[in-house]
Amino acid sequence: MRAADGPRGPATEARRVPPARARRTASGVWRWRHSPLCRPTDRAEAWVALVALVLIGVAAPAVGLVTGLRANASLQREVVEQHRERHATTGTVLRPAREGSRPGGAQAGAGYAGPVTVPASWTAPDGSARTGRVATVRGSAEPGDTFPLWTDDRGRLVNRPVTASTATEQAALTGFGAGAVSAGLAHCVRLLVVRRLMRRRYERLDRAWAKVGPEWGRAGTGG
Repeated sequence: MRAADGPRGPATEARRVPPARARRTASGVWRWRHSPLCRPTDRAEAWVALVALVLIGVAAPAVGLVTGLRANASLQREVVEQHRERHATTGTVLRPAREGSRPGGAQAGAGYAGPVTVPASWTAPDGSARTGRVATVRGSAEPGDTFPLWTDDRGRLVNRPVTASTATEQAALTGFGAGAVSAGLAHCVRLLVVRRLMRRRYERLDRAWAKVGPEWGRAGTGG
């Protein structure tokens, strides 16, 4: 077996080709900026592309991360506040729901299993009894049925407090949205700048052709 076929043979050579090719490409691009064919607009477009790449690849994720962390901190404080101000209690159905009654005043059809409004009683945090019409599911709408409720310090009905996991998910979505918007904004700015550079490039070509065009093809002009 030849030495080139060993563990450091052709496979190693194949793995080393891409980095070398990438270095040659980068070196060629860097030398190209000194080429007489490289116009100022070409260099400006290259710099714009580089800045946009950095913004999209580095700045946008950083913006999303910072925004998500700040949103999560704010939402977690709100979660703690809600759990401190809202109290779990149990509601008891006093009378059956009227036929077809449900939140919003719409009529429920046959077999409707969604929320219905029933007269119910519950206990406030200070121990006093409260009554009122409460929305619950039809499966817990018979007299004597119980279902969970949440009240504030005064015994008024409130929504269930947000959980910490839900707040984290909302913060993650907020951070992702902020990062995506930042990346999209950087891309749009790049497109606008490149479009302006292209317009300037064509304007210069038109001016150059306006000078050279009438002499093109005449004897002694080199055309």
